[in-house]
Amino acid sequence: MSPTIPAVKRIEKARALIQEARDLPVPEVGGKFDFNYVVKVKALLKQARELVQLIPKRAGAPVEIKTEAKKVLEEADQADRDIFH
Repeated sequence: MSPTIPAVKRIEKARALIQEARDLPVPEVGGKFDFNYVVKVKALLKQARELVQLIPKRAGAPVEIKTEAKKVLEEADQADRDIFH
């Protein structure tokens, strides 16, 4: 069984993944619609979402942590829109 990661660390890691997705260089050929680029960005954003998606639903999590987790989910959605639209 894998060790549990505290919510604060999950939020930090999710934000780092979102930033990594934003920082990926856009390929010269194919631009932002290059298949490999799209797959990499979508995978990073999915990982970020998966890290924090259950935090707002946990009964024992403080309200501040739940709020931050919801913000991270919004940041991931915003990054997706900024990168591909």
